[in-house]
Amino acid sequence: MSRLWTSEEAARATGGTATGAWEATGVSIDTRTLAPGDLFVALAAARDGHEFVAQALEAGACAAMVSHVPDGVDPAKCLLVDAVLPALERLGQAARARTEARVIAITGSVGKTTAKEMLKQALSGQGKVHAAVASYNNHWGVPLTLARMPADTDFAVIEIGMSNPGEIAPLARMARPHVAMITTIAPAHLEAFGVIEGIAAEKASIFEGLEPGGVAIVPLDVETSGILIDTARTHAAEVVTFGEAEGADLRLTDVILSDESTVMRLATAEGARLAKLSVSGRHYASNAVGVLCAVAAAGADPTQAAMMLSHWQPVEGRGQRERIVLSQTDDIAIELIDDAFNANPASLAAGLEVLAAITPARGGRRIAVLGDMLELGEGAEAMHADVAELPSMEAVDVVHTCGPLMEHLHTALPGAKRGAHEATARELCHALPRRLRPGDVVLVKGSKGSKVSVVVDALRKLGQSLGDQG
Repeated sequence: MSRLWTSEEAARATGGTATGAWEATGVSIDTRTLAPGDLFVALAAARDGHEFVAQALEAGACAAMVSHVPDGVDPAKCLLVDAVLPALERLGQAARARTEARVIAITGSVGKTTAKEMLKQALSGQGKVHAAVASYNNHWGVPLTLARMPADTDFAVIEIGMSNPGEIAPLARMARPHVAMITTIAPAHLEAFGVIEGIAAEKASIFEGLEPGGVAIVPLDVETSGILIDTARTHAAEVVTFGEAEGADLRLTDVILSDESTVMRLATAEGARLAKLSVSGRHYASNAVGVLCAVAAAGADPTQAAMMLSHWQPVEGRGQRERIVLSQTDDIAIELIDDAFNANPASLAAGLEVLAAITPARGGRRIAVLGDMLELGEGAEAMHADVAELPSMEAVDVVHTCGPLMEHLHTALPGAKRGAHEATARELCHALPRRLRPGDVVLVKGSKGSKVSVVVDALRKLGQSLGDQG
């Protein structure tokens, strides 16, 4: 690994004091994933990171960023700062200042992580790409991503999220993007905002961080596109729109779904174009169109990016597909769609559309296993019940549910589709296996707090996973 920070550089960036000399090849906040050579940042979360400094140094950390030297720790192995989180922010800002990378920032109610991973793949053949790990998109995730950015990065992809008003703009100003993209606006975190327009205004505040001459990428299909465009015009030198709506600068005119691919027809200023993804999903097509806009705005080649994008696959918990073999002869299996990381009405509708487009093996069925969609505020019960009316539900054979909110969907379903309902995901783990049969395609989706990931784990334990099929 190449050098990322010297003790002198890190001290100067943070305003801290380093009494010893060291070189960091990475930055970590978690001893479980720390690599030798990392600078360990002792953030306070569920527990105070200072409790883990000795453990981090034993695991090979070159030093630790601390606000006080823990008992028994060598001061020469410490970067002493006034407060750890503000110092991490300053380290991230210094990393951003020293690079000539083209920076792309992404937010949206749905699809942030997917679009970030797509951009990482799309740009991978055109330079050195740095992107956030997992969904590191909050008040510590953004500065951590920036602090980890090598100086010789060509393209940086920064994911920015929020749970409450006022969170996006400060992070956007920290990232200072040349391109800022909004994937879509949907009723996620509605509990904190009351109305969808409030969510749109918060998401649009990402444009406040744009560099001079910056480009705003805006979805034209959403009802709140006017709010997004008005804000974008205030802060961006150029506004580029995408989506299926008439008038979009990059328009998605047709989406053709099959079991394992999505073909997109695009209307551009230069004429009609085709693009393909090696995964099924209309929502993936929408994200891909926005990504191609961002690629062009960042000065990269969209044709080459589209070719690279055709190899993209979803990550774990975001629609990843895998085969779970239930016999030694490989002839009895189910297919799992792991979409258990998050859920709101828009993303759940997209997940069900993917399930509906898949043809099960002989004798198999389309099965949905759904946990509560959280933080929807007033009307959450009706939003859950309304899932029964989605067009894609016609193709779903059985729906198993868990949680107090999903009970409203369970009640709204016709009897033939109504599967098991349990109070918790863990209880559903016990009821589900005996209700499955060979050939079934099983979608598992719910908000992270619904803990439906335990259902994914239980299904994987039924047999040997043969990896991504999708």
